[in-house]
Amino acid sequence: MPEMRSAVINGKTVPAVYAARFEGLSADEVIGVYRTMLLSRRLDDKEIQLKNQSHIFFQISGAGHEAVLIAAALTLKPGYDWFYPYYRDRALCLQLGIAPLDMLLAGVGSKDDPASGGRQMPSHWGNPTLNIVSGSSPTGTQVLQAVGAAEATLIYRRVTQIPDRESRVHPDEITYVSLGDGATSEGEFWEALNTACTKRLPLLFLVEDNGYSISVPVEVQTPGGDISRLVRSFPGLHVDSIDGTDFFASLRALREATAYGRSGQGPAFVHARVIRPYSHSLSDDEKLYKPAAEREAEAKRDPVPRFAEFLKHNGLATDEDLAAMLADVDREINDAATKALAAKRPAKSTAELWVYSPDVDPTSAAFETPAHPEGKPDTMVAAINHTLKDEMARDARIIVFGEDVADVSKKASQGQVPGKGGVFKLTHGLQKLYGDDRVFNSPLAEANIIGRAIGMATRKLKPVVEIQFFDYIWPAMMQMRDEMSMLRYRSGNTFSCPMVIRVPIGGYLRGGGPYHSQSGESIFAHCPGIRIAYPSTAQDAAGLLRTAIRCDDPVLFLEHKHLYRQTYNKGEYPGKDFMIPFGRSHLRRDGDHVLVITWGALVQRSLLAAQQAEKDHISAAVLDLRTIVPYDWETIAAHVKRTNRVVIAHEDQVMCGFGAEIAARIGGELFEHLDAPVRRVGALNTPVAYCPDLEEAILPQSADVLKAIRETARY
Repeated sequence: MPEMRSAVINGKTVPAVYAARFEGLSADEVIGVYRTMLLSRRLDDKEIQLKNQSHIFFQISGAGHEAVLIAAALTLKPGYDWFYPYYRDRALCLQLGIAPLDMLLAGVGSKDDPASGGRQMPSHWGNPTLNIVSGSSPTGTQVLQAVGAAEATLIYRRVTQIPDRESRVHPDEITYVSLGDGATSEGEFWEALNTACTKRLPLLFLVEDNGYSISVPVEVQTPGGDISRLVRSFPGLHVDSIDGTDFFASLRALREATAYGRSGQGPAFVHARVIRPYSHSLSDDEKLYKPAAEREAEAKRDPVPRFAEFLKHNGLATDEDLAAMLADVDREINDAATKALAAKRPAKSTAELWVYSPDVDPTSAAFETPAHPEGKPDTMVAAINHTLKDEMARDARIIVFGEDVADVSKKASQGQVPGKGGVFKLTHGLQKLYGDDRVFNSPLAEANIIGRAIGMATRKLKPVVEIQFFDYIWPAMMQMRDEMSMLRYRSGNTFSCPMVIRVPIGGYLRGGGPYHSQSGESIFAHCPGIRIAYPSTAQDAAGLLRTAIRCDDPVLFLEHKHLYRQTYNKGEYPGKDFMIPFGRSHLRRDGDHVLVITWGALVQRSLLAAQQAEKDHISAAVLDLRTIVPYDWETIAAHVKRTNRVVIAHEDQVMCGFGAEIAARIGGELFEHLDAPVRRVGALNTPVAYCPDLEEAILPQSADVLKAIRETARY
C-alpha cells in the first residue's frame, strides 16, 4: 500500500487516516469544496437582496443542490466536456470557472454580461470557453440538444473527411445535462433517453430531485415518486440513485457514472435527491404548500451546514476558520456586486442585434451566383436530391436525418434492396454515397429531430433534417420557437445553430385530408431568428436550398408536395455552385394593371389566372416571392407604385395568413399609390377536407385568383 502521509491544514497537521477519507481529494481541495458551496449560497442571498432592492429583476436559487453539483464539476473537464446545465446549477458553474461577477452582471442585465449581453435572465448559464451552452427557460428542452451534442462527439470521431475534426473533439469527452424532477415529466426527456440508449451516447444525465416542481410534489409528477426506478430498464443505461446533499456519496457516484460514459459503454443516469430550502423563485412562496415540519426536516439535510460540521469534525476547520471564510466570501461577492451595479446596460439601439448572423448575409451579392445548366429539364425532386448530393460532397459536416430519410437502416439489408430515401424520395441514394454516420433515420418524434439537430449545429456540424409532413411539425414547435430561433440572440452571439429543416407542405393532393395538406408559413414567420424559403420551381429549389445550407442561420425550407413532380416547373440542374439570395423575388409575368403577389403552389394558379385575365384586356403581373423571411419589399413597392392595384394569393387560410402582413404594410406605407383596396385570396378558415370536391372548395383555385384580378382591375 502507498505510504500514508499527514496533511497540513490551516497550519495544523492532520493525520493521514483522516485525509484518506476524502475520496482522494487533498485537504485544501476539501476545504475548497466548502468555499464553493458557501460562495454559491451567498450569491443566492446577495441576488435576493438585490432583487428586493430592485437592482436585479429576477432571481432563482440553486440552494440545496450545491453538494452534488460541485461533485459533478470535479469529475468533469471545463472546455473539454460539454455542458447543458439548468437554472439550479450555480455551484456547478462556479466550480467550472464562471466568476461571481459574471453571474451578477447577468442579474443586472448588463451589456458586459458574457452569457447574454443583457438578453437572457440570470441563472441561465453560458460560456463558450468552458463549453457551457447557453440555457433557456423551458424545462427539459436542453436534454435533446445534449443528445445532439453527444452525437456530434461520435460523428467527429467517425467522419474522417471533416477537415478540422481533431480540433473539435477530445478522445474521451462526454456531455453533461441536468434537469429537475419536474422536467422528467416532459416527453422530450423520454425521447432523449430513447436516443441516448439506442446510440449508446457518451452522455451523463443528472436529475436534481428536490421533491417539488414549484408546488407540485414529485409523487404527483412521477409514478412511485422515483424516476431512477422507472428508467432502470433502459438497455445500456448506467443508473444510480444517491443522496445529493452528501458530497462524498455524490462524488463517488458521479466518478463511476462519468467513467462509464467515457468508456464508450453508453449513457449514465444519476438521480440525486436534494433539497430546496428557498422557494422555487422570488415569485413563489413555498409556505403556501410546504408545511413547517417538512421545511424543518429539509433544513437538517442542508449540505452547507452539514459540510461545515464535517470540516470541524475532521479537524479541517474551526468555527473561527469558517467565520473567516464566510467574511472572505462575502467580501468577494460584495466587491463583485459593486462592479455589477456600476456596469452599463445595453443601449436600446442594440435591441435588434444578433437575431441573425452578423457575419453571413444570405441576402447579399455573395449568394448571387450564375447558373451553369446541365442535363435535361427535371423535377423539383431531382433538383433537391442533386443539390443535397453536391453539398454533402462539398462539406463533410452536413448531416442528414429524419423519419425514413435513409436508404436502409439495417446493415444486413444494404445492397439487397433499392432503398427508401424518404417518403417522397428526395434523400434517395444519400446514405449509399455518404454512409451511415452522415445519413440516418430518426425515431418517429419531431422534437427529437429538431432538438438533436440544434445540439449538433451548436457544435459546428451542419444538420439538414427533414420533418416528413408540415402537418406533423407541431411537436417540434418548442424546439424551433424557443430554442433554435433564439439561441444566437439569447447568448449574445456566443452560440448559434445554423441548420436547415426541410418540410413538405401544402395540399392539392386530392385525398390528402386534414393531416397531409396543411399550410402555415405565417406561424413561423412570427418567430424571429428563422429564415423561410418557399420555392415554386426546380431551379429555384436548387438555388435556394444551397443558400439555406451555406448561410449561417436556421432555415425552414418549405417544399410544396404538389410541385414535386409537376412538368410545368421542371428545369435543368443549375450547377453545383448556383445560389439565389434570400429576399429576392422573381417576376414570373409582367403586367401593367394589377400586381399579383404569390408563392408556392399559387404561383402556377396565378399565372393561369393572369392568362385568362388577358382575354378581358387586363394585364396582370405575377411576382413570386420565393422567400417569406426575408421577403422582397423593395420589389413589391416598385411594382405597387407602377400598377397601383394589388392581389395577394396564397394557399394558407386568408385569416392571419402571411398575405395579411404584406397587405398591411402596403396599406401603411404605399396607401397613396393605391387605386383599389388590396385583395387577398387564400383558403377558407377550415381544415382541408379529404373529399376532393370539398378540398377544391376550401383551397384557392385559379378561378378565385382570376375573380380577384378582375374585381381589383375594375374597382
